[in-house]
Amino acid sequence: MVDDGMVLLSDTRTNAGLDNISTYKKMFTFEDPGKRIIVILTAGSLSVTQTVLAKLEEATESGPENKNSVFGPGTTLQVAEMIGALLSEVSVNFRAKLNGMAQSASASLIVAGQSVGGKQRLFLIYPEGNFIEATSDTPFLQIGEHKYGKPILDRVIQRNTTLQDARKAALLSMDSTLRSNLSVGMPLDLAIIKNNEFSFKEQTRIEAGDPEFLAMSEAWSEALRDSFTSIPISNDPS
Repeated sequence: MVDDGMVLLSDTRTNAGLDNISTYKKMFTFEDPGKRIIVILTAGSLSVTQTVLAKLEEATESGPENKNSVFGPGTTLQVAEMIGALLSEVSVNFRAKLNGMAQSASASLIVAGQSVGGKQRLFLIYPEGNFIEATSDTPFLQIGEHKYGKPILDRVIQRNTTLQDARKAALLSMDSTLRSNLSVGMPLDLAIIKNNEFSFKEQTRIEAGDPEFLAMSEAWSEALRDSFTSIPISNDPS
């Protein structure tokens, strides 16, 4: 989340063991043009996240008066609180069913968006329903398998980073994760929201073999190799 807007990016791979890898959407969008825009990213148990999103989508379709509609609460913060409560409720129900089988299921969500009259907000919601919010000091949040892609975000992303550079950093961060973790895979879903516009500046799916993504990945690899080679060593054994 930068001053100019927000960049959201997710992969689509789910992993239930080496022989059970599937493709499932992990980004879900809700848009009331001119009034509110919400993006939800998911990680963790597919059964939990699909149940939460099915309930949200059904409630939202039934009208803003439904307590679980993303268009019902007055602010984006209240939307995050409602989604957190729903995630907690679903997680508790699943735990109760799985305890007897010595299994567990948990999930976490990122909720991003803006409501008319309010500022853009970015939340990470934990399985228990509590959450943290992105701030000026930490303007990005991650869930799932993200440790390989975190360093570039730590070094690059600030609140005054341009939206185009934030897009580039998100894609290169994901590229690093794709190269180092087989549980993350293409295609990718990308959404960009400009501050105070309440609509998508960009919303696309990036397929495997996408020429722009491949060119960016290779350029990044070359830049890293060149920078690595050019760094002087103070105690060169040669």
